[in-house]
Amino acid sequence: MTAEATGVRLECDGPVATVTLCRPDVLNAQTAAMWRAMSDFSRELPGDVRVVVVRGEGRAFSAGIDLAVAGASGPGSFAELTTLSEQECADKIAEYQGGFTWLHRPDVISIAAVQGHAIGAGFQLALACDLRVLAENATFSMAEVTLGLVPDLAGTKRLVELVGYARALEICTTGRRMDAAEADRIGLATLVVPAAELDDAVRDLTAGLLTHNRDAVVEIKALLAGAAGRTHAEQQRAEREAQTRRLRDLAGRGE
Repeated sequence: MTAEATGVRLECDGPVATVTLCRPDVLNAQTAAMWRAMSDFSRELPGDVRVVVVRGEGRAFSAGIDLAVAGASGPGSFAELTTLSEQECADKIAEYQGGFTWLHRPDVISIAAVQGHAIGAGFQLALACDLRVLAENATFSMAEVTLGLVPDLAGTKRLVELVGYARALEICTTGRRMDAAEADRIGLATLVVPAAELDDAVRDLTAGLLTHNRDAVVEIKALLAGAAGRTHAEQQRAEREAQTRRLRDLAGRGE
């Protein structure tokens, strides 16, 4: 399907892929069709892509779920989900989560370029990325609670990992908004820049990520991503094993 039909497009330029939410007239509000398209992007990604940038057209990253669609009675609506069995509903949500979780892939580094609103599903999309570059006008809110719902697009674990349980609980249960300065202070932002400098900052970060050996970067990401679930001894073993693979590969002795 076309970007006009799905509301999101994928563009690849060598080792950099850009995912753009392209519904600026509704502040890039998200739909089930967008989530399915984003999930498909993982399968369409060329093998030489190393960095994925996620951005929104216009003045917002994403204002969250499109309530005009979700509140109706068609496919992807709340009404449709309520007609399903518990397992069918859970399976459908798992399908939607796939539009976000592919950004965790071990072979790429994902960057959210966030300007304006990143609300609800928009906040979770930013959390799905490895790194977040924020314009000074960026605003985050986990607003699902205001609809009587929970965040279910794979954002809760990432949020706890970044800011801790107590802060994550407060953010999710109040639904309040936070500005870029607070997001930076509590560890949600990799970098905060003036809005006019957002694209340049993302390009500079991308260039830095592409500077060094791809296999080394992939090994480093795996080491860091798995560190929280390992003991010190297990992490040290993982380091040894990763370094052994790198040394063998650099010496031309890899399998």
